[in-house]
Amino acid sequence: MVALVRTVAYLGLEARGVEVQCQIAPGLPRFNLVGLPDKAVNESRERVNAALAAMGLSLPPKRITINLSPADLPKEGSHYDLPIALALLAAMGVTDAEQLADFIAVGELALDGRVVPSPGVLLAALHASGADLGLICPAAQGSEARWASGIPVLAAPDLVSLLNHLKGVQTLPAPQPGEAEPPARGPDLKQVKGQETAKRALEIAAAGGHNLLMSGPPGAGKSLLASCLPGILPELTAAEALETSMVASVAGLLEDGRISRARPFRAPHHSASMAALTGGGLKVKPGEVSLAHLGVLFLDELPEFQRAVLDSLRQPLETGEVTVARANAHVTFPARVQLIAAMNPCRCGYLGDPALACSRAPRCAADYQSKVSGPLLDRIDLHVEVDPVSAADLALPPPSEGSAEVAVRVAAARAVQTARLAGTSRRTNAELDGDLLEAHATPDEAGRKLLMQAAEAMRLSARGYTRILRVARTIADLAGSDGIGRIHVAEALSYRRIGVRA
Repeated sequence: MVALVRTVAYLGLEARGVEVQCQIAPGLPRFNLVGLPDKAVNESRERVNAALAAMGLSLPPKRITINLSPADLPKEGSHYDLPIALALLAAMGVTDAEQLADFIAVGELALDGRVVPSPGVLLAALHASGADLGLICPAAQGSEARWASGIPVLAAPDLVSLLNHLKGVQTLPAPQPGEAEPPARGPDLKQVKGQETAKRALEIAAAGGHNLLMSGPPGAGKSLLASCLPGILPELTAAEALETSMVASVAGLLEDGRISRARPFRAPHHSASMAALTGGGLKVKPGEVSLAHLGVLFLDELPEFQRAVLDSLRQPLETGEVTVARANAHVTFPARVQLIAAMNPCRCGYLGDPALACSRAPRCAADYQSKVSGPLLDRIDLHVEVDPVSAADLALPPPSEGSAEVAVRVAAARAVQTARLAGTSRRTNAELDGDLLEAHATPDEAGRKLLMQAAEAMRLSARGYTRILRVARTIADLAGSDGIGRIHVAEALSYRRIGVRA
């Protein structure tokens, strides 16, 4: 007799069906596990053996073979523990295999028989929903699994409780979808004294999903401005929250199985490797650019990152996804992020200040800024110089307008974009291209003439030209204007002041 239990293998954000086949046959006592298991899966034999011993069961003195089918698909992760244990129990006659036929099982086993959390439960639940099956998962992740509506979920705290439920001795409580409490949304813009140009650029970036680079001396408030961004961004929709949570789930970062409506804000240190930023590793995991999907990726001290690491962001910023290539698989993760970057004008940071600038200026600035490639800078829509704040500015009372007031305008502009782009795969003005750009971001005659003159004078690339149109569209949306006028184009051009090297 062969007992079958369904589970899944994760390949990026895709869950593929896997059959756990268990056969107990006469022969020398042995526990074989085949089907391209990695080390974590191979070690499940010890965890399953210990969990059964904790229940008072022992393995039969026969030849036990566990096959993970399809056999040519690599199997990684500890979530195979539970389906292997269930297949073994079904083959031993402890539970009925037919009761498990309509379920997918995922979960790691502790040595005392507890079912403990494992990454990717949300993906498994969505796969189960598509296959019209139920899901057996750890109790701590039941609320996560319930976001895949319409499927039965058995959230088991331990093997004994699960077996009792299957036998009708007890009933496992039905989990409810969990939503995380809204986190603190960062500092309020009222804390920022002066910097009106930078705050205006931050508002435009938030309204249209545009990339932003702030350049200025240390202590000017660049990091503070970036940390204020979550407070003015709109919350994720339910569909968007599900997208971001899928990435967090497969990375094992979904806390308590609760899905948050807050947009991700990731701020990796400048020592981050290419794999940490774009994804990869021995077991391919999403990187920071994917963990920030539909949110913000903040890179402070931009030139301090390795140049190759920064250039690896060029494709994700353009396409909204990142592909990690391996010999046995190509894994694609979503990466539709809003890049916010900050940098000093030179290594010492005080270029242009006669009292503090070093003697190597301007060579110091040229060497420092050259660490950021021209093609990457060309993908940044808004370039803002953040001037130092004087003591007189700091002594002024807080500004009357803070994050709450700016957030209202941002939400109104986003609502206009949502209505305009309904029925398309685009969400914000930053994603306009092709016919959509032509239809919604064409300026009037005066604006077009100004843009053509500026394009010649500034030697704009085709990408730079397109991004100015996108920013102008956002500025017009903030102003409540249906069309794009000369004034909107002029303001958009003012944010391309930093030269972009070819």
